[in-house]
Amino acid sequence: MASDSLHEDPATLGPEVIDRHRAIVSLMEELEAVDWYDQRAKATASPELRAILEHNRDEEKEHAAMALEWLRRNDPKLDEHLKTFLFKEGPITGIEKAMTDGEPGAEEDGADGSLGIGSLRPATGQVTT
Repeated sequence: MASDSLHEDPATLGPEVIDRHRAIVSLMEELEAVDWYDQRAKATASPELRAILEHNRDEEKEHAAMALEWLRRNDPKLDEHLKTFLFKEGPITGIEKAMTDGEPGAEEDGADGSLGIGSLRPATGQVTT
């Protein structure tokens, strides 16, 4: 591993930090490769070359996903954030806003401000006692 990308003395970091660094650098490289292949595929006039470049791009996405999953498994705070933000509907910034506004459960139930229980108001025409 190229230690010149570390910002601190490797002897003081420990193996866990260095392995996370390796995974982060690998993830960055995979995402950069996705971007490069994407640009090249868009720019080429050759349909055959475009298909090859798109295939290669998608392979890099697989590699990035694998590195991200390793990081998630080895970084509890990253795991927490990924569980909060990934695979949710609605505005992404709304998820954080709901969290900072102190609306319990909003991050799990769609960040719409509800607690996932629906309206407490009676339906139109419904009689309440």
